[in-house]
Amino acid sequence: MLAALVTATSAFGFSKLQTPVYRSSIQVLIKPARADYGLTQTAVMLLRSYVSRMWTRDRAQEVIDSLGLMKGAEELKGDVTIASDNSRMVIQIDVDDYDGEQANRIAKQWATLLVQWRDSENQLQQKEDRVYAEILEEPSYHTLRPKTMINTAAGGVFGLVLGTLIVLGLEWAEAGLIRLPRELERDLGLTVLGTIPPQP
Repeated sequence: MLAALVTATSAFGFSKLQTPVYRSSIQVLIKPARADYGLTQTAVMLLRSYVSRMWTRDRAQEVIDSLGLMKGAEELKGDVTIASDNSRMVIQIDVDDYDGEQANRIAKQWATLLVQWRDSENQLQQKEDRVYAEILEEPSYHTLRPKTMINTAAGGVFGLVLGTLIVLGLEWAEAGLIRLPRELERDLGLTVLGTIPPQP
């Protein structure tokens, strides 16, 4: 129990010393102009190409310029994940940052660029062939790391296992220990009448 307490406390303290990193997420719905199977399937197949177009240095630089960020394009790209969900026709943008509100702004701006790009592309298409992008809701952030409660619980479990192994090891070592006659008399309250000499 002491080992569990020590490791849990250490994990809690370590988690509190870490600088929190927040993740903001925003979803953009990709929707065809008409409920046509062919157009819908085309839009599904194009989802990954939309992701590829948005996750570039140029798009990152546009976000940096729009928000006045003090970051390079590659550095910002390293904090952003863009993925598509074909089953829901959604593109999700995740942004990691030490400032949760800034992560929200970056995610919103990146999603806005996607919507603006689709709007400009649609101008070249017939209305019935257009594919629109729509932001589903405002971005929100949560703590990505450290997970203080999870780290503390894991530390406690690790300490409990470690402490148990130490106790078992000590018990095993003590069980195999050959005691002196006076120790046996003291512990058992009996008189030792004789001993078996060790084998040569």
